[in-house]
Amino acid sequence: MILSALCDLHARLSKDPQSGMPSHGYSVERISFAIILREDGSYRFMDMREKGEKNKLAARLMSVPEAPKRSSNVAPNYLWDKTEYVLGVASPKNVKDVGKYFAAFRALHAEVARQSDHPALRGICAFLDNWEPEKFKKWEGHEDFLGQNCVFMWEPTGEFVHSMADIPERNPSASADYEAVCLVSGKKAAVARTHPAIKGVWGGQVAGGSIVSFNCPAFISYDKVQSYNAPVSEKAAHAYSAALNYLLNRANKRCVQIGDASTVFWAEKSVPEENALFHLLFNGGAAEDKDGEQESTGSDDKKSALKVRSLLEGLRKGLPVEEALKDFTPETRFFILGLAPNAARVSIRFWLTTTFGTLADNIGRHVRDIAIVPQYETQPAILGLWRLLVDVAIQGKSENIVSPMASAVARAMLAGERYPQSFYMAALNRIRSTKEVTYNRASIIKGCLVRNYSKEVSQMLDETRTDLPYCLGRLFAVLEKTQLDALGNINSTIRDKYIGSASATPKVVFPQLLRLAQHHISKSDYGFRSERVIESIMQHVKFFPANLTNEEQGEFFIGFYHQRVANYQKTVKEEE
Repeated sequence: MILSALCDLHARLSKDPQSGMPSHGYSVERISFAIILREDGSYRFMDMREKGEKNKLAARLMSVPEAPKRSSNVAPNYLWDKTEYVLGVASPKNVKDVGKYFAAFRALHAEVARQSDHPALRGICAFLDNWEPEKFKKWEGHEDFLGQNCVFMWEPTGEFVHSMADIPERNPSASADYEAVCLVSGKKAAVARTHPAIKGVWGGQVAGGSIVSFNCPAFISYDKVQSYNAPVSEKAAHAYSAALNYLLNRANKRCVQIGDASTVFWAEKSVPEENALFHLLFNGGAAEDKDGEQESTGSDDKKSALKVRSLLEGLRKGLPVEEALKDFTPETRFFILGLAPNAARVSIRFWLTTTFGTLADNIGRHVRDIAIVPQYETQPAILGLWRLLVDVAIQGKSENIVSPMASAVARAMLAGERYPQSFYMAALNRIRSTKEVTYNRASIIKGCLVRNYSKEVSQMLDETRTDLPYCLGRLFAVLEKTQLDALGNINSTIRDKYIGSASATPKVVFPQLLRLAQHHISKSDYGFRSERVIESIMQHVKFFPANLTNEEQGEFFIGFYHQRVANYQKTVKEEE
């Protein structure tokens, strides 16, 4: 199913010349410079890098002949490669066996040139025969290009050699010696003995990994290689790998990072909103990357982002899905694939296939479940998943996000399932550790209480609610406000000292805090107001329980957050 959907995507994008999808036998690679050859065998180097993000020079993406798989083996590419192969030069750390790489590259092109009388191939062979690696050092700034990819350009026509129409083709993965029924297309065809590498998975090997591979005796039937165990035609192998590499390319905005899972997404047919939907969903109210920097988007992307943001706002406010999706096509199928590195392979973390209408319904439910009144007016009404995960990570660092939990949360959000219990506990633990009930953590707790514990939790303060844990949380927020009114800004409040124990063992803490509050009320100019609020809450507190469960502690923190936000809003109104 996964390979079939990727092949369909490749077929769709191949019809669009602007997509940059490579044809069969080619792959998209990063090229840094070109060697321009003349008929007399002379040459010159040309920097092909382009200005990218923050005006930094970055390699140009080009469609070049597909590269063979290599790890420790010597396997040159055809008409392009790294400087180790093309020029026999490398950085000081990678000088080992560089002579073997250059000799293999020269031998490959000499063999092809013997079978063809193409002048460009003769020029390349003449260049390789006369090349001396010491000449590369004469190029100013050559250090920047060590280990980078380069191509050849034929100066008489101004064309890149690999893109010339009459240049001989060479497919390194060809294996016409075996034919079988392809598992993807269902047609009998030549089976690919090896599949192209999948590159761009965060944390994976630079050379790429494989989704389909067999290299241990336990995985090989009757001593046969993977082409017998998983027969996939050469065309299908190229199609699914090219499509997946396209999705993993961050420049195409079809990939978001969730923990260690690189999550790619695409629609069954072209819809302009598919990019904006997921970036808004995972990054929040603005189109931002995971580091919080604004992405540069074109006018079409901005229109799509505004359209999708309007959709999410409607779903958050409880509009029926049919009304919220009036400008969309609910029947459009969506595919979501989570990938994680696993040595030389790529692991499938999760795979979802659904329609846009079902996906919007699940997303709308998620947005409503976690919706809570913001602590500050500048905070977004729709929280992105990335912000939620970072706020419950140790030290608030993205590298400390627990990967299995992140994948489970993403699946729960997209499929409408229960949130993982680890997500709820992470929010509670971070509150106990930092003594801060933030907007993000309160949203997580509310969502888990609503979805996992079937609790009815309002978005803002509910003074009519009589649940004991909720009232205790409100009481604790009022006691802190009373202390601040009496003493002003102090280094440490009762929240810094007692919020963990107050939420876990109220019977031990609250009697002491109430005695302390009488002293603060007598010193505060607004003590009578705090006293009235305390009395109204205490009407619902018949006793202080010895301890609260994890579920009740979540209600405690929600009550504390609601009351604290209400305290701030009332203060602003009085000052105005």
